[in-house]
Amino acid sequence: MKTADRVQHLEAEGAYAVLARAQALEAKGRKIIHLEIGQPDFPTFPHISQRGIAAIQEGYTRYNPPAGLPALRKAIAEDAGRRRDLDIRPEQVVVGPGAKPGLFFPTLALVNPGDEVIYPDPGFPTYAAMIGVAGGKAVPVPLSEENNFSFDLHAFDELVGPKTRLIILNSPANPTGGVIPLAHLEHIAAAAQRYDAWVMSDEIYARLAYDGLQVPSIATLPGMQERTIIVDGFSKTYAMTGWRLGYGIMPEALAKHVDLLLTHSVGCTATFTQVAGIEALTGSQAMVDQVVDEYQRRRDRIVAGLNSIPGVHCQTPQGAFYVFPNVKSFGLTSKEIALRLMDEAGVAVLAGTDFGQFGEGYLRLCYATSPDNIDRALDLMATFFARLEHNK
Repeated sequence: MKTADRVQHLEAEGAYAVLARAQALEAKGRKIIHLEIGQPDFPTFPHISQRGIAAIQEGYTRYNPPAGLPALRKAIAEDAGRRRDLDIRPEQVVVGPGAKPGLFFPTLALVNPGDEVIYPDPGFPTYAAMIGVAGGKAVPVPLSEENNFSFDLHAFDELVGPKTRLIILNSPANPTGGVIPLAHLEHIAAAAQRYDAWVMSDEIYARLAYDGLQVPSIATLPGMQERTIIVDGFSKTYAMTGWRLGYGIMPEALAKHVDLLLTHSVGCTATFTQVAGIEALTGSQAMVDQVVDEYQRRRDRIVAGLNSIPGVHCQTPQGAFYVFPNVKSFGLTSKEIALRLMDEAGVAVLAGTDFGQFGEGYLRLCYATSPDNIDRALDLMATFFARLEHNK
C-alpha cells in the first residue's frame, strides 16, 4: 500500500513493542519483571477517582469546548502560574486527551516543511515523530552522561541557527531523569531569542524531582514566556495515565490555532475526566508528596544495586522515575543486551537506542514498581551481567 510521505518514518514506541513481547512470553508461562513501561504503579488517588465516578453519575458525559472546560483551564492557569511564579491566563491553556496533543499540535501550528527543530537525544520518541509529520528537519542534540544528561551546549551552539524554528526541551527528562540547570536554560534562551525561535518545554515530570530540587522552567526567564509552550499533564503526577488528560500553556494567539486543531481532530477531551482533573489540582496534594518520597527511596535502591554490578555504571537521576545505566563495557549493543535480558533473565527493559542514536550503550529502566520487583530484577541482572562478563 502506498501511503503519504509524512507517515513513512513513523515507528512504534519501543516501550509498547517490548511490552507486547514480554506479554507473549508470559502467555507461554514465563515470569517477567516489567521495568519497561513508564507509568506509576500506584492507583489513581482515591479522591480523584471518586470525583470522576461522581461526575459520570452527575451527567458530565457530553461534549464540551475543544480547548477544555473553563473551570479546568482556570485551575490549570492558577496552579501552573503559582508553581512557576508566572502570570498565566486561562486563555493560554489548551486541554487535550493526554499531553501528546500539547506536543503535536503546537508543532503542526508552527513548523513548516524544511524548518529545523532541535530536540534532545536520547529523548521521548514522539519528538522525532511529530517533527517528521510536520515536515520539519529533525536536529538531535546529544544529552551526555558527563554533563548529567543536560544538553551538550557545545553541540547545541553548532546546530542552532537562523533555520531553527523550534527547540524542544524535557526536564526532568525521559529516559535519563536529568534536569537542565538554570545556567543551561539561560544559554538556550539567549539562542532562542537571537534566532527568533520558539521553545517547547515538556515539563510532564516537573513535580517528580528529588532531594528537594526545584526544577526551573525556561518560561520564567526574561523574554521567554511569549515564545515558550509549556507541556504538562496529570498522568505522572497523579497516576492518571489511562484518564488521558494533559495540557499546553502558550501565548493566546497560538492557543487559538491549537484549539482549532483539537476541534478538527479529537473534538474535545472527556468531560468527566476534566472534572477529575479539577479535583486533582484543587484537592489535597499530600499523596503527591508521599509518592515522590517513595520514588526517591526506590531510585536510591535501584541506583545502588546497579552500581554494585561489575561493568555497570549508573548516575543518580534528579527527577522522573527512570534510571539510564551505562552498559558499554560489555561490548554489545543496547538492543542486544535488552533482548537478552528479557529472554535469559526475565527482566523487561528498554534499549537506549529506543530513544535515539545517542542512547547507544545505555538501558532505560523504570523504577515505578514495587521494591520487591526492584530487588528481584537486580538479582537477576547481576547474574546475567556476571555471565556476560565471564564470556567476554
